[in-house]
Amino acid sequence: MHPTTQSPRTTGRTAILAVLLTGQFMANIDTAVANIAAPSIGATLQASEGQVALVVSGYVVAFAVLLITGARLGSSWGYRRVFLLGLQVFTVASLACGLAPEIYSLTAARFVQGAGAALMVPQVLSGIQLYFAGRDRVKALGYFSIALSGGAVAGQILGGLLIAADLFGTAWRPIFLINVPIGVVLLVVALRRLPADTDTDAFAEQRQSIELRGVVTLSGAVLLVIVPLLLGSERGWPLWSWICLACSIPVVVLFELGERRTAARGGRPLIARPVLRTPAVRAGLLAHGLTTATYFALLFVLALYLQQGLGKGPAYSGFAMVVWVAAFGLAGPILPRLPEGFHWMPVIGCLVLAVGYLAVLAYLLLGGLSGPLLFVLLGIGGLGLGFSSNTLIGAITSAMPTQYASDLSGVVTTNAQLSGALGVAVAGSVYASLVGGTTSAPGALGVVLAGFAGLALAGAWSARRLVR
Repeated sequence: MHPTTQSPRTTGRTAILAVLLTGQFMANIDTAVANIAAPSIGATLQASEGQVALVVSGYVVAFAVLLITGARLGSSWGYRRVFLLGLQVFTVASLACGLAPEIYSLTAARFVQGAGAALMVPQVLSGIQLYFAGRDRVKALGYFSIALSGGAVAGQILGGLLIAADLFGTAWRPIFLINVPIGVVLLVVALRRLPADTDTDAFAEQRQSIELRGVVTLSGAVLLVIVPLLLGSERGWPLWSWICLACSIPVVVLFELGERRTAARGGRPLIARPVLRTPAVRAGLLAHGLTTATYFALLFVLALYLQQGLGKGPAYSGFAMVVWVAAFGLAGPILPRLPEGFHWMPVIGCLVLAVGYLAVLAYLLLGGLSGPLLFVLLGIGGLGLGFSSNTLIGAITSAMPTQYASDLSGVVTTNAQLSGALGVAVAGSVYASLVGGTTSAPGALGVVLAGFAGLALAGAWSARRLVR
């Protein structure tokens, strides 16, 4: 989807955005939906807890490891072509998941499904950068953020409802099979609506071949980080998890040295050198990573608090975040109506997010447990995250020309995935250790919320550097 000399008309760009965001929404649903299905999968396939954990985490591992490679393939082979390829892989793998006769084929299909998502998702943010500018980009990023947050929550709700319904005695299988008709329809629409890939001089550099060494070393580094974060925390941080994290450091160094050699030879590094050297990009990534980490961790810890701490069901846990997502969505229509020169919204969004966490903490300290008031207070945080996420991504992607669209897309999405995994690992471990001791569930949640507020304030500090 390289930009043509004339941008698509408004109606055409609306169709482009709808196609891209539907793909993003599907991918995000499947990030969360398997968590709800884990007990059912284990029971019907007679799988151990460790085997089921691989089904849940295999998708996220493949997704996180291949995001930057998927983004680079988009700029090299064409954004439309790679989006369609990723969508097809994702849809076929979803069918394989739904029909899997035993745990091993299901695990393999989940890895393939994650790889398909990693091909598809980076093209979404790349497409927004290429076809939307100014206020139109702000609006598009608002909808993009809704697809991110809404997909995660919808995965929890949809998973709970479909499993509870047990359609035709199929238990957990519909959570994957539902992707098949949606994917087929989306593929037909995408073939008609996404602009054809064109060869333009602006993208001659990106069309250079991708160096396999860079792909392998970067994938290895991400793998050594994401696997212990996903699996190590729930196993009490065994020795192998610390070894993996330690080994990731020299692999990152090896990747950096390889990138420098490629650039010195006149080749195209996997991540363009100017991207991570730009102060605005670095500050924005830090702020976005800190705030995103709190959101993914909140999804995880709040589910533990409501289900294990208060005895609520999975559906109740999923619906608890609906107010958050609704408030998150309000940011999209509000931001384009702000004055053109109002550049402080990333900072304000982070501060509102911190206030939201502190408000829930105060509610718990005053003796509250759950109920409508808790959900309303969560909405404050959702609104703050909506403001910060939209404006931070907008600032990051506007800091460099569109020739770096794929690099920024891959870096932003990978940064979010790794930050989210780190947030879940740390917050989940802290919550579990506190509850396992003498601390009550509300008290443990309060400690975690105080940490979230601190991270949101740190995000505001980094965002301040960005807007200055």
